[in-house]
Amino acid sequence: MLNVLCITARDIPDAWFQAVYEILDHGHEYVIDRGSFEGQKRLEFDYVTIQIKYPGVRPLIPDIPPALGIPNPVAEGYIEEYLPYLMTAEKQPNEDYTYGQYLEPQISEVIRMYKEDGHGTNQAYMTVGDPAALFLNDPPCLRGIDTRIRYGKLHFMVYFRSWDLWNGFPANLGAIQLLKEYMAEEIGVEDGEIIASSKGLHLYDYIWELAKLRTMRSSK
Repeated sequence: MLNVLCITARDIPDAWFQAVYEILDHGHEYVIDRGSFEGQKRLEFDYVTIQIKYPGVRPLIPDIPPALGIPNPVAEGYIEEYLPYLMTAEKQPNEDYTYGQYLEPQISEVIRMYKEDGHGTNQAYMTVGDPAALFLNDPPCLRGIDTRIRYGKLHFMVYFRSWDLWNGFPANLGAIQLLKEYMAEEIGVEDGEIIASSKGLHLYDYIWELAKLRTMRSSK
């Protein structure tokens, strides 16, 4: 039976810490047959849902006490540099895709939909990828951002098919939060929550010791 875990967090750094803490106890260890770092091991949740109540609280990057001597998984300024990858269709020569190539036209349409048609809709879902993406060597990890305006706030429901917990999780969510803040301002509503879910949130084996240092936990 799949172990479905639910985490409620205050902000993005808290969500990251709780997820790292929990995966050491509840993660499934396996060898990667296909995908990034093929042949190495992952520790991965069967399925996890993380509700972040105040994702806009700064700082957006993880909290690493200096005494631990661990580098922050997300460098200062990286989230702002990453944001165009999420919002614009510009693609570098070595890239198969960017999230922005899928999201850019949908962002403007979702803003228009809420401003002109009203907030009472379930149609404002932004899709990442297409059927051809399955045949890429590395298909998109982010697969969709669902949106909802309720209680005067714009909320995001995000799904990742595969998700690196140590680096990708905080960087991705930080950029997604900046996108949400932009869209909320354009629509004229307040910034709301993020509910993120994945059947592939994981730690690679070369990070396990760092994760145990940060959380003072032992893996099973």
